[in-house]
Amino acid sequence: MEVRKVTPVIGAEIHGVDLSRNLPDRVVEELHRAFTENLVIFFRDQTLTPEQQIAFGRLFGELHTHPAAPGLGDYPEIMIIAADENSVRANGEAWHTDVSCEEEPPLGSILYIKESPPAGGDTLFASMYAAYEALSPRMKTYLDGLTATHDGEHVYRGLYAHQNVEDKPSYPKAHHPVIRTHPVSGQKSLYVNYAFTTAIDGIPHEESDALLRFLVRHATHPAFQCRLRWQPGSIAFWDNRCTQHHAIWDYWPHRRYGNRVTIKGDRPY
Repeated sequence: MEVRKVTPVIGAEIHGVDLSRNLPDRVVEELHRAFTENLVIFFRDQTLTPEQQIAFGRLFGELHTHPAAPGLGDYPEIMIIAADENSVRANGEAWHTDVSCEEEPPLGSILYIKESPPAGGDTLFASMYAAYEALSPRMKTYLDGLTATHDGEHVYRGLYAHQNVEDKPSYPKAHHPVIRTHPVSGQKSLYVNYAFTTAIDGIPHEESDALLRFLVRHATHPAFQCRLRWQPGSIAFWDNRCTQHHAIWDYWPHRRYGNRVTIKGDRPY
């Protein structure tokens, strides 16, 4: 197994591992380490069945079922990520961390792409450790102890109507620390995002809006980012607790198709 960093702050390619096989304990330990240290890890030239992708995800924890998206047939744990010439949207077009509106947002997500366009369709990933560290000492002090509202209602209501999925009576809504501590690394990260975060709690509306505009723009600075160019058989496994990502839909009318499994997390603190 070889780990090759993509940038100094985020991302690593993992070589020499076949995820379709039963992995030795020492390899699983090294993958855990690489995941924690690099925030998102990439694999190439993989061929996985749904069962194998689920089994790989379970090496990192219990799997999560999406609160709005339909599953893949008999596999509710698998979310289909697809866009083609008939699509009205593509998954993940705004900077976000997956399902941050839940009380216990996901630990991480594993996306396996089976088909990719001839060009385009890249995904950007950003380190929220780096975003936090780049804040001024006074801003860090101001944000410490604040919470923010993360709401799924405006994101998910009607989102899957074109797939004949009926809306639920309500979607998750939660309040999380603006500065989050990672339960494994112990590092602090910025935990607000454009897609789900609607307000900073306990401050005037105008101040909240201005602060959120600054933070979500700051979080996506190019110095905090890495970029994945997808190929068939590529896998990205990212840590939702300390990253954000943005999927670029620049490949219409071409097709991109893959499956995602997501790992349950715990309540941010």
